[in-house]
Amino acid sequence: MNVRFWGSRGSLPTSCSAATIRAKLLRALELVGERSLATAEERQRFIDELPFAVAGGFGTNTSCVEVASGEERLILDAGTGLRDLGGSPEAGRHPATFHLLLSHPHWDHIQGFPFFMPAYRPGNRIIIHGCHPRLSEVFTNQQKMPSFPVPLAAMAAEIEFVQLEPDEEYTINGFTVTPMRLNHPGDSYAFRIRRQGRTMVYATDGEHKENGDSKGYPFVDFCKGADLLIFDAQYSLRDALVDKENWGHSSNLVGVELAVISEVRRLCLFHSEHTGDDEGLARFLADTRKYAEIYGQGLLEVELAYDGLLMEF
Repeated sequence: MNVRFWGSRGSLPTSCSAATIRAKLLRALELVGERSLATAEERQRFIDELPFAVAGGFGTNTSCVEVASGEERLILDAGTGLRDLGGSPEAGRHPATFHLLLSHPHWDHIQGFPFFMPAYRPGNRIIIHGCHPRLSEVFTNQQKMPSFPVPLAAMAAEIEFVQLEPDEEYTINGFTVTPMRLNHPGDSYAFRIRRQGRTMVYATDGEHKENGDSKGYPFVDFCKGADLLIFDAQYSLRDALVDKENWGHSSNLVGVELAVISEVRRLCLFHSEHTGDDEGLARFLADTRKYAEIYGQGLLEVELAYDGLLMEF
């Protein structure tokens, strides 16, 4: 199973200004030191050895993840990353059927759909699966005047909406999918996804409170033994428990604890705070890995999602 992140920010897309790029370039030049950059190979090696926050970044798009196994694919959420996914070679195949699983209809999880180019191609079919009622109204209203000039009905692809029920098991495009309700304003739904002996859990926009570190906690059973857990870690522990309690998001440290108790192999922190800069997120990841090394006794691998990240298992 391959998982590609097209967008991983929470609440709002993040800009990358000219000043930000200039600061990265200046920092890179400071790190050159006495080394030679005369050849292409030397320059490439230097870039490869730079800190990730200097040579790259943790992305700008809101939530959109692509899951692939063989020729079959699922799309998780329709944030601004969906626009980039729609421009990929795989999405350019025509005619094609796209299966989209929607965690919930808050704007950062649907705002990319009006810019998903495959939706404008006749002969394509887009099936949107979700547990919330009246999703067709949500998508229709998003593309109504005065908010947006192109109505949903103008999209030439065939667009369908399929109602899912939490805790029920479904077969969607060759994947076994089970939704679970999360604690989030208006509700959000995690998805446990299985195919050919591999399992992943996509659990964005969920707040975990009492009994969250208990083996009797339902979310632990839901994640049990997964190869990958994509987890909402928008906040620090203080923000999640004090400053932004009841906002419907979780923290990096809670993610580590739940992953370890659930015997998850890999944890990917997701839905990063839109105000977080690359240097700050790099420290956030480093701190999380230190905690995971202690709490998980070195058995848990931790990543932080960014646009373009590919995880294979």
